[in-house]
Amino acid sequence: MAPRATLPPHPGPLVFQPLKRRHCAECRRGPLPLLVLEDSAPRCLDCADLGHLVFLPRGDTALTRRAREESALSAVVVRFNRRQSRYERQGVLVEEEALARAEQRCLADAEARRRRRMRDARRREAQNELFAHAFATEIRRLFPGCPPDRARAIAAHASERGSGRVGRSAAGRALTEGAVTSAVVASVRHLDTPYDRLLMSGVPRHEARRRISAAVETVLRGWTEAGLGSAG
Repeated sequence: MAPRATLPPHPGPLVFQPLKRRHCAECRRGPLPLLVLEDSAPRCLDCADLGHLVFLPRGDTALTRRAREESALSAVVVRFNRRQSRYERQGVLVEEEALARAEQRCLADAEARRRRRMRDARRREAQNELFAHAFATEIRRLFPGCPPDRARAIAAHASERGSGRVGRSAAGRALTEGAVTSAVVASVRHLDTPYDRLLMSGVPRHEARRRISAAVETVLRGWTEAGLGSAG
């Protein structure tokens, strides 16, 4: 074993996962999956009065912390890493009843987190709906001839959370005229002109935009005049 100075700080007993076959110096059982060193001699968990504890592997910090809080007796389990030349924590030994109580606490927390996520999701959805409605209203104000269903579709598309589209930009959130108009232009470009077909046929983007610019302006001009239907 390495010198004590190389061991990680630990409250309470320290238990080792041996790299070599070791037998208990007291009862002679072995090879031991876990052992305790007493006076530099290996002892099995039963002989070290730790045999009633159960092993909890590392990985769940909250569960480990709570299991140790619930357990009157616990031990840190370590194993020597030859490559790093140091001992590393592998988990803890705790009382079985304490582990069960800790698991119940974590399950209760998990349910609380799940409910909080659901509440947050509902709140974000409501906020998104309100913003999309405001965006659609602004579209109809700037383009009164835009059909209501089309305005709602444009607003929903432009303001989709996480999309990176114009509706999620600072200008879009502020409902600036430029941002709203950009969203409308993009919709018209893709749905009311042969723009997408031009791109698929290999026409460069800027050239494709030049070719359909007149068609876009025609639709926008029609929508700008209140009372007129969609030109697309």
